[in-house]
Amino acid sequence: MTILDEIIAYKKTEVKERRSQVPFRKLEQSGYFDRNVLRLTDFLADEAKTSVIAEFKKKSPSKGMINGEAIPAEVAKGYEEAGASGISVLTDRQFFGGSPEDLISARNVTSVPLLRKDFVVDEYQVVESRAIGADVILLIAACLTRQQLKSYAKTAKSLGLQVIMEVHKLSELSFINESVDIVGVNNRDLETFKTDINTSAELIRHIPAGFKKISESGIDHTENIRMLKESGYDGFLIGELFMKKEDPVRAFIEFVKELQMIV
Repeated sequence: MTILDEIIAYKKTEVKERRSQVPFRKLEQSGYFDRNVLRLTDFLADEAKTSVIAEFKKKSPSKGMINGEAIPAEVAKGYEEAGASGISVLTDRQFFGGSPEDLISARNVTSVPLLRKDFVVDEYQVVESRAIGADVILLIAACLTRQQLKSYAKTAKSLGLQVIMEVHKLSELSFINESVDIVGVNNRDLETFKTDINTSAELIRHIPAGFKKISESGIDHTENIRMLKESGYDGFLIGELFMKKEDPVRAFIEFVKELQMIV
């Protein structure tokens, strides 16, 4: 069993339990459910911002604890002030040390789009994402069938959420459908958790026109962004580079300064 298999199996059990505790009707009563959703595609197109989706992540299965001391609201607010086009918040507790509460605390202090970063395996999580204040959800092709991805993306659109469809190999691009807004290429192999930024360079040639494109994982230098922008990417999801530092916000600020010099 791969790490991804383990995550998916656990997630299905976890979601079943949450669903029994907090039914759909209770999610729809959330104060965040009727808020105006922010469009990540618009923020990525804003030249006054950095095109970086800065991530809040406490740990990962491959790296263990990355930063257990950082406070979600403080980091999210700092990311926004430093020019992040969006903020990704890990909400998986078992494998990444996050929680829905981390996203809620970030929502309460920010005015940029928030991506709920999790392993969506059930429509319940799509509705839950709306209820906790997310603007964007991640649908990972490796975790879903083509029909599931299409169904969950359609539900997301009906709720006003934008959808990032994540792929890490060519065959997964066949999952693209009309409800997807952004195609994210994950440079991390979800079976081995090894990263190779060349994955983005190879797959972009096969992504249909009309979709925003972001590169995820393994971006550890501003030169990577220059190369990926030239290849046609609109945005860049970066987390560990900042979170592994004692002060993630300071790390992001320094990265942005360097980025402004070369892009």
